Amino acid sequence: MTSANRLAVLACATLVATTAAGCASAKKVVTGGDDKGAITMGTSSGTSVLDPAGAYDAGSWLVLNNTFQSLLKFPAGATSPLPDAAESCAFTGADALVYKCVMRGGLKFSNGHPLTAEDVVFSIQRMQKINDENGPAGLLSTIKSVEANGSEVTVQLNTPDAVLPAKLASAAGSIVDHQVFPADKLLANDKLVGSGPYKFDSIEANAKGAPQKISLSANSEYHGEAKLQNNKFVLRYFEDPAGLKNALEQGDIDLADNGLDPATAAKLKEDQLAGTGKLKVAEGESAEARFMVFNTKDALTGNPAVRQAVAQLVDRKALARDVYERSVQPLYSIVPAGINGHTTAYFDRYGEPDVAKAKKLLAAGKVATPVKLSLTWSRARAGEAEANELKKQLDASGLFQVTVQQEPDWKTYIKNWSEGKYQAYVVAWTPDYADADNFVTPLVVEGGAFHNGWDDPRISQKLVPESIKQTDRTAGGAYAQMQNMVAEAAPLVPLFQNKAFYASGTDITGVDGTVDTTGVFRFWEIGRAAKK
Repeated sequence: MTSANRLAVLACATLVATTAAGCASAKKVVTGGDDKGAITMGTSSGTSVLDPAGAYDAGSWLVLNNTFQSLLKFPAGATSPLPDAAESCAFTGADALVYKCVMRGGLKFSNGHPLTAEDVVFSIQRMQKINDENGPAGLLSTIKSVEANGSEVTVQLNTPDAVLPAKLASAAGSIVDHQVFPADKLLANDKLVGSGPYKFDSIEANAKGAPQKISLSANSEYHGEAKLQNNKFVLRYFEDPAGLKNALEQGDIDLADNGLDPATAAKLKEDQLAGTGKLKVAEGESAEARFMVFNTKDALTGNPAVRQAVAQLVDRKALARDVYERSVQPLYSIVPAGINGHTTAYFDRYGEPDVAKAKKLLAAGKVATPVKLSLTWSRARAGEAEANELKKQLDASGLFQVTVQQEPDWKTYIKNWSEGKYQAYVVAWTPDYADADNFVTPLVVEGGAFHNGWDDPRISQKLVPESIKQTDRTAGGAYAQMQNMVAEAAPLVPLFQNKAFYASGTDITGVDGTVDTTGVFRFWEIGRAAKK
């Protein structure tokens, strides 16, 4: 995700949700409807803003993907987007500079207003005009102009961008009602109107106005292909895995997302396999990845030999097994498995952990040992165990002496790494869309979202511009080259990618069908089995 907000979830003020009550000091900011008979899902991916022009975190996109339509969408398990609000979309030439869509007829927002090509134009222009610093406007930066002609939308680009369809299929492409949303500022959460499968009934906010509970119901005006398996869906936000776990065990929520701590997730899976569990588990693919990032402007970690030695020593299998209870899988490139263009560049170059090879790398780089390295972390599902395992592995080689420190405040963490105050730090990345470009351009071009100071002109000035022109997104040649270059320089070391892991009551159905690398959790797929 290409802004700091996408790197982790936002918290409920400064309160800790240790019980099913979530964050304290709640207030209802939207009225209407009740939650009787609703399916309730808990998540630790918090958020604050739900207006598509300012929403750019996992917690908000979880909602927007179910309440707004875009021109295109990612169906379950798909790697290429298909039409949604549009009837058809295509580039008009091989240069990927003009993109045209024909709108479907009969579309309406939940308030009954018609959804037209003019609303699409308004939505794109509005996002670019507001250009919220915490919003996703950057994803649409290649759009030069957009215009409507009857039911047709024509997008002119200022540079070739074959990834535009995937960007428009994300929540950044959410279509808003021009009669409701102001053109130059964000709309309050209590005024939101979309055209997706669900409409907003109520939002309960914490003391700082951030949502802690969102109640949705079936949108009677919805015109699309989603077949709703429930009429009401409630999303509750929790501060930490402990609050999520308690709510699930107490039956206050019907299902929990990937926010459970590894030990809890492993125990639930173990109980299910043994036939003793009171909950069931759905596992699937996820494109969320975690990295150890190096400040390449630092005197120590600016030396490629230091970074390469770390890449040579990190034991991803042990991290996945001993710390994350196999709820993650080892990752050997910046592009995760399941995404077109994925390679195992780091394994191909470094192989299994090897102290002798790491020692040679440091010697060739004229680096004195033991290397005194500072490793900083802020948030992790496994808590401090993750950073401590990395320290253990590096220290055990005799080549490093690692000092681990935590920065508990997430905003301070972002600020400090952006200012180059850390040598090495651990960060997760959740993609905006399922394309290799969303792991290359945002992460390694001109320092990327992690602001680590690294850039390779061969990538940023040649391969990225060339690859972004390829309308065939299954062609991975250029991305394989880039992954090899990154592995060689090791400005960051991929650690693992998450497995999607959802726990639910035994009567909840449909979870398996909506867990995939698209990152879209489809509320409408979730149902409740009839009691026998």
